[in-house]
Amino acid sequence: MKPFRRTTGPVAVLDRADVDTDQIVPKQFLKRIERTGYGEFLFFDWAKDPEFELNHPHAEDARILLTGRNFGCGSSREHAAWALQDYGFDVIVAPSFGDIFRTNSLKIGLLTIVLPEEQVRELMAEGHGAELTVDLEEHTIGPHRFELDPFDRRRLLEGLDDIGLTLRHEAEIADFESAHPSPVATTAL
Repeated sequence: MKPFRRTTGPVAVLDRADVDTDQIVPKQFLKRIERTGYGEFLFFDWAKDPEFELNHPHAEDARILLTGRNFGCGSSREHAAWALQDYGFDVIVAPSFGDIFRTNSLKIGLLTIVLPEEQVRELMAEGHGAELTVDLEEHTIGPHRFELDPFDRRRLLEGLDDIGLTLRHEAEIADFESAHPSPVATTAL
């Protein structure tokens, strides 16, 4: 996972509440085992509508998605976060998120920012394609400040997924394993 410190880019506005993970990436695309290649299926059913928000030309290169409350609710599929990141989003901003979706997003380096609804609406008023800067070191998005759990913030700043966090303790793990040999020859299985 790459470190995240700051990004500046165009925004896309998806002014919808209660967007569930089944809408973000439909179930028929969950047969793959890779983490990449899901971006083309993002909002697959909605994208068929020419009036869909992300079909707007100004939303094409957006790095930041502004959306409504309870984004990522529903089932716990991590494919939803993968699809958003693979599509090109670095940051999702909403008044609230589904808990499991938010956890899945932060674990892959997709920053989810919770702001009060009036602040999200203020940012949305700028419209598709407006430039916005998100600075994780300063806890700012445009003119607004946001909070993030210190552990999640450190993970993002240092680019550490679960494996990266574990590998930071590789020497201690090796010391423990050498001091506590397995009672069973696991390599013989």
